[in-house]
Amino acid sequence: MFALTFALSLTAFGQAKVAPLPIVERTLANGLRVVSVRDNTSPTVAIHVWYNVGSKDDPQGRSGFAHMFEHMMFKSTKNMPSEKLDRLTEDVGGFNNASTWDDFTNYYEVVPSNYLETLLWAESDRMVNLEVDDKNFNSERDVVKEEFRQRILSNPYGMLFGQYLEKLSFTTHPYQRPGIGNLDELQAATPKDAREFYKTFYRPDNAVLIVVGDFDQQQFDGWVDKYFGKIAKPAGTIPRVTAVEPERTEEKRFMKTAPNVPFPAVAITYLAPPSKDPDAVVFDVVETILSGGESSRLYQELVYKQQIAQEASFNADIRVDRGLLYFLGIAAEGKTAEAIEKSLLAELAKMQKTFVTAKEMEKAKNQLIMQKLQELETNDGKAIAVEQAVAYDGDPKAVNEEIKKLQAVSAADIQRVMKKYFTDTNRVVIYYQNEGAK
Repeated sequence: MFALTFALSLTAFGQAKVAPLPIVERTLANGLRVVSVRDNTSPTVAIHVWYNVGSKDDPQGRSGFAHMFEHMMFKSTKNMPSEKLDRLTEDVGGFNNASTWDDFTNYYEVVPSNYLETLLWAESDRMVNLEVDDKNFNSERDVVKEEFRQRILSNPYGMLFGQYLEKLSFTTHPYQRPGIGNLDELQAATPKDAREFYKTFYRPDNAVLIVVGDFDQQQFDGWVDKYFGKIAKPAGTIPRVTAVEPERTEEKRFMKTAPNVPFPAVAITYLAPPSKDPDAVVFDVVETILSGGESSRLYQELVYKQQIAQEASFNADIRVDRGLLYFLGIAAEGKTAEAIEKSLLAELAKMQKTFVTAKEMEKAKNQLIMQKLQELETNDGKAIAVEQAVAYDGDPKAVNEEIKKLQAVSAADIQRVMKKYFTDTNRVVIYYQNEGAK
């Protein structure tokens, strides 16, 4: 009913009001930040443990390491056998998972609320008691290597999306190392590397515990103190990425090939603003207008009208540091990467020269606001939204400003950012085709 209530009034998107999440914050003596939101409408609870370590923190020469270590966190601890988290969640009707991003790694569970204490204990246990031994390490490294073969090598466009896009777009920042890594660097990693990585980054003062759902605040605080409060704060500082990606000064072009590419493809990338920049939210609207479904500009022009592409999209990959804004196109049969590039740049030029229409603005904002409202319907959705605010704004309460920021985006803002970031000197063009093509 929550989403339906707002759906009726979203045409007047500028007037939509959403009650703020009642966020409670505190920090333990060992540095662990605790963020909680009570919502007793469902007898469930979402537990997220967010670590301030991602693919950009991979050791030199060990790309893919943060992702591989995420897999290891489901192996045995001093107190739990391997895959015990699955039993603690799935066997009671819940679920668990994790993901590695460029800037962070997150672990999460959703369970009936009467299992909250059990999962708090389990998360505190793997924060400090993970068994990083040869058996667990070799097992998960093999899993990730096979994932690389399936996602990158077997996929006709895997090398473009999963390797070249980042490697060729960044020159200095560790974002240039794809999060999935590569087979050579994964093979070069050792159990000693894993133990050092765990010791360096998996510590309470590098984590945020986010819990949303059906709980008693006083009881919850007591459990957090009991299980997480006893963890000692390690000595030493946590290394941080300080590299800054320099401004681009000229267009660069690359041609890459693979043996299993059926149709040519092109990627056109530009450096994006960092996540805390006020311009970042504007690209949510830009992305929706350009490639939000079959009625979007790129689909209508390149796929439907010109019929030169089977796929055309724009992606705003906003990160803590400067991410990427990029166009992607995969040619239709008999069409060329050159034709795709020309049409993509023509659509870009239209947005630089002419304001988007009021109808497009209304539609894009309605879609984005509805997505956010639907996300906030569930405890896990609320936890994800809070987690994203922690990651990209550095403040969980920023989640309560997201819809207001979207509502404030104007057509003039869109034209301004399109002119500011999409310059000829801020462009990398990657052509990708079958290695036998002429």
